[in-house]
Amino acid sequence: MFVAMNRFQVDPGRSEDFERGWRERESRLQEMAGFRSFALLKGDTPGDYISHSTWDSRDAFQAWTRSEQFRHAHSRGPAEGVLVGHPQAAFYEAVLTEENAAN
Repeated sequence: MFVAMNRFQVDPGRSEDFERGWRERESRLQEMAGFRSFALLKGDTPGDYISHSTWDSRDAFQAWTRSEQFRHAHSRGPAEGVLVGHPQAAFYEAVLTEENAAN
């Protein structure tokens, strides 16, 4: 499993605008081979967000970043003044995973 994350620092007064932008976006992730899941995470500190996606492999994620679906999904950024600085990307290969067998 491969995990891709982007940390966003959002103007705390614009959090609703930021979240609305994600909710109303046209996600094309479901069209991609190797896509597993996506979550937008909101931290305890006001304005702290992380987008979190999981993939079968790094290759599957990289295919997403080179796809027409990626270009379409990222053609509209957040409204002016929503972000404080640039998103910070981080990428991880799973070494160990554990799932709840009861679910």
